[in-house]
Amino acid sequence: MIQPPKHTPRWIVFLIDLMICLISITFSFFVRFEFTIPIEYKALFKSIIPLVLFIRAINFLSFRTYAGLIRYTSTKDAERIFIVVSISTLALFLINIINYFGIQRFFIPNSILLIDYFITTILLVGSRLFYKAVYYTIKNTDAEKENILIVGVEHFAAAVKRAIDKEALAGIKIIGFIDPFNQQGGNKIEDIEIHNTGKIEYLIQKFDVTRVIIAQKNLDPTRKNKIIERCLNLNVKVQTIPDPASWINGEFNVKQIKNINIEDLLERPPIVLDKKRIQEYIRGKVVLVTGAAGSIGSEMVRQITRFHPQKIILFDVAETPLYELELELRETLHFYEFETVIGSVTNSYRLNKLFEVLKPQVVFHAAAYKHVPMMENNPSEAVYNNIYGTKLIADTAVKFGVEKFVMISTDKAVNPTNVMGASKRIAEIYTQTLHRNTNTKFITTRFGNVLGSNGSVIPRFRKQIEHGGPITITHPDIIRYFMTIPEACQLVLEAGAMGTGGEIFIFDMGKPVKILDLAKKMIKLSGLTYGKDIQINFTGLRPGEKLYEELLNNKENTIPTYHPKIMIARVPEYNYNEVNAKINLLIETLPSHNNFKLVSIMKDIVPEYISRNSIFEDIDRQKKFASDEQQSKTA
Repeated sequence: MIQPPKHTPRWIVFLIDLMICLISITFSFFVRFEFTIPIEYKALFKSIIPLVLFIRAINFLSFRTYAGLIRYTSTKDAERIFIVVSISTLALFLINIINYFGIQRFFIPNSILLIDYFITTILLVGSRLFYKAVYYTIKNTDAEKENILIVGVEHFAAAVKRAIDKEALAGIKIIGFIDPFNQQGGNKIEDIEIHNTGKIEYLIQKFDVTRVIIAQKNLDPTRKNKIIERCLNLNVKVQTIPDPASWINGEFNVKQIKNINIEDLLERPPIVLDKKRIQEYIRGKVVLVTGAAGSIGSEMVRQITRFHPQKIILFDVAETPLYELELELRETLHFYEFETVIGSVTNSYRLNKLFEVLKPQVVFHAAAYKHVPMMENNPSEAVYNNIYGTKLIADTAVKFGVEKFVMISTDKAVNPTNVMGASKRIAEIYTQTLHRNTNTKFITTRFGNVLGSNGSVIPRFRKQIEHGGPITITHPDIIRYFMTIPEACQLVLEAGAMGTGGEIFIFDMGKPVKILDLAKKMIKLSGLTYGKDIQINFTGLRPGEKLYEELLNNKENTIPTYHPKIMIARVPEYNYNEVNAKINLLIETLPSHNNFKLVSIMKDIVPEYISRNSIFEDIDRQKKFASDEQQSKTA
């Protein structure tokens, strides 16, 4: 392959530009006089040329039009040339006017200047575009072609096409644009045809397309997912572009093209929030977020900043993530009204001092242990952190007259089969009973797995793929509900706004996702093949793990609200004194670290707690045996 020079020296570009100016002024004279220059203008012609070239040269040097790499000529370069030629032509017009007032005649006929102006501009821009086209042709000669499709028909799609052209990406050929709305098929963008979505498979197979770039903003998730699925089924890599707000100086660069990830496939239509209602209970208030350094807590903080609180208290035991959140608030979100407090929800003295000094009015309680197998092996810590910690901060909130206390729970609290889920259910029960005896409004929110959260399967699968596999899944039939972290936190804020106290709000988690299908899609998105490049191994259900989480939108067990994604769970009511006594017994048992005794008390508080795949199933069997014995005696 012929290798073009690295770049043309600047002095050569400068001389070529001056040569173009010489040709232009000469040709302008001939055009003006219909290719027969009168005798009286021939001497003038010889004196005009040095002046024109001198003025043009001064402007080229001042604006450095010769400095840019010609093969990267863009609209901005064309604008610069237009401005430089305009300024130098205006200078020549000015000289003409001065000359006219001095000797009563123009030094250069104005008609020649106008003709020269247009010819010079066209030749300077055209020469650069011609060189750019020749450069690309030489560069791509004999190169192995990669054919791509761009999904989109707006200026975002055109920006991707121009960025690819500008970078001279060797061997890349844009086969066409895909209109996701099937309205502009047959039209063209910069001489490249637009096709409707029905032609995707045909184009991919005919032209051996290896990559599809989605460059259509405001494309609804359902439509986008269908296009991605069709491409993935043909083993085509799918990429997308970032939000225009992150483009460098407002210009798109090919380095910003990024791979589609699994979160994009699980994306749902954006949630419509009642911002006015949320603002009413956040604006001007001191808001405490426990577990602020965690994936949910940190996103809660980000969301709350939008509603103008007086102050946000960031409370967590994790020092480094808390510091990173501090930096993000200052440097990225430019939010400064916050206080960072390191401490645990199980530290009574720390909580009392925090409430006494900072006086929070709204509390979002996100601090909790959430990892099912870890808590199954460490029940005392689940009780200490999730139950005792919640009781302690809830009691402190009542003591200091907090207006609203929003507890973030989990779908695993529904008919729990593990220690973690049961601990969260007990925490729910306690805060519910508090509501009827205090002025503080206690509100509980439940949702399932969140994408990208600490402990989520998606970051784990991503790491396993990066290391060449295998991906490990506990069971081929296991399914889960997923929601993005921002989506979950937005619904928490909305539920907090609508809650009047005592409710358990549950969120519409969408359709359940089979984890095996999720893993296969992630392999495809990585450009790899399941069974060939990456294997999947099944390790068996972990202690306390369910195959299927409970459906959270069962209409028989819920009451609808004004928000289509938020419902109120129908749950039994409990007596505060009875619940408080049993929780105190649980806490008093903690120092013994007698796991079976702790779990037995938990099962007494939550009768629907039936262990699965766990050593604590023995407790259920003993209770059933005792119940059967009692029934037989009664009979």
